[in-house]
Amino acid sequence: MTQAPFTGTRPPRLADVSTGFLAGIGTGWAARAVPAPVDDAAARAAAAHRDRLSAALPGRTLVIAAGRAARRNGDADHPFRAGSDFVWATSCQAEGGVLVMHPRPGGHDAVLHLPPPARPGERDFYASAAHGELWVGPSAGLDAWSAALGLPVSPVSSYEPPAGALHAGGSKDLDRALSDLRMIKDEWEIAQLREAVGHTVTGFAAVAAEVPRAVSGNLGERWLQGTFDRHARTFGNGPGYSTIVGSGEHAPILHWVRCDGPVLPGETLLLDMGVEARSLYTADVTRTIPVGGSFTPAQRAVHDLVEASHRAGLAAVRPGRTYSDFHFASMEVLARGLHDWGLLPVSVDEALAPEGQQHRRYIVCGVGHHLGLDVHDCASSEYEQYLGAALAPGMVLTVEPGLYFHAHDETLPPELRGIGVRIEDDLLVTETGHDVLSGDLPIDAAGLERWAAAHTR
Repeated sequence: MTQAPFTGTRPPRLADVSTGFLAGIGTGWAARAVPAPVDDAAARAAAAHRDRLSAALPGRTLVIAAGRAARRNGDADHPFRAGSDFVWATSCQAEGGVLVMHPRPGGHDAVLHLPPPARPGERDFYASAAHGELWVGPSAGLDAWSAALGLPVSPVSSYEPPAGALHAGGSKDLDRALSDLRMIKDEWEIAQLREAVGHTVTGFAAVAAEVPRAVSGNLGERWLQGTFDRHARTFGNGPGYSTIVGSGEHAPILHWVRCDGPVLPGETLLLDMGVEARSLYTADVTRTIPVGGSFTPAQRAVHDLVEASHRAGLAAVRPGRTYSDFHFASMEVLARGLHDWGLLPVSVDEALAPEGQQHRRYIVCGVGHHLGLDVHDCASSEYEQYLGAALAPGMVLTVEPGLYFHAHDETLPPELRGIGVRIEDDLLVTETGHDVLSGDLPIDAAGLERWAAAHTR
């Protein structure tokens, strides 16, 4: 990696004091017109989002920042990913940007503040690793951003924090309003999510094709993780969250993102993966497949129970049903199955009671969440607007029951230890029910065996 320009207190580099360098570096460059990387549909959607936000918080000054890349180590940063609320309200992904919505009678006037690119003739042209065009390439100017977004755009240096403003990330009122508004997706957002899910489905196929190589070459989980992440980067912005690839005893570990184990023949392989589109809307899909072609009888029994739970959850997703209904429907099926297997020390009714929940030993997580710009979208909403709210058309959510039988869990019979199964689909709530966006992937054990065989090299 090329070393960033020095900005500390050590003696300056020769380039900063060499008169020959300084005289020549700022001239002789052809002008380049660079359009802002925003399409018209995205800009129109963001404008509509701002109108909804304005109506939700009249008379208040609102500030939403894009954020900056986090420091990785030394002078190296993590890749920048703009804040989701900022992207929702602007369709802009520029680091360091700040949107200010100033109240006026009947609405708000929005101004976007952005760091201008550092062009020839400016010191930062060669000295700024964040904005200098020698470091980051030619970039859109503020006029180009303004034309693309239909917004006044000013240099970020002109931004002064307004007194009494609500700041996203620091104001519960603004955070809650943004979270609530983002629950209902418009047509443009739904199209972005469909695209993300479509690329995720083909990413699953790419991973399945590499399973034999991961086994025979001892390349393991990391090879499959890398396969999906490369696919996500090629067809989208990248993975929407840390890819989970768990083989054998790693499959029951809920967030196995280390992916540093072997892929073992005869074991289950849990794949929890999502492509984030270039618009930053993400998919979130999970399937569990057998390594080697077929589920063992014990693995299939677990998968069949999770499938039954999944189907019960899907059936509870439609307008008017409470958001938490699909959670309870899925959990009831799991609790009854676990009881039938002799794994619960109490009755099903006792387990499902709020003071019981003994079945949760084998599924401590929830069975779904809203989905959008964040993989766990709308997390700042209150209970009444999230778990306690009625489902409505335009919501996009996941249903993801599972069973997680850890290898060292002595409450289990030996044949179940080390089996982890999760099935996760992405659903759009429609006027009459729901649309399973990830429905191109099978959910039944036999279908998954055939699917895996068809995509294995």
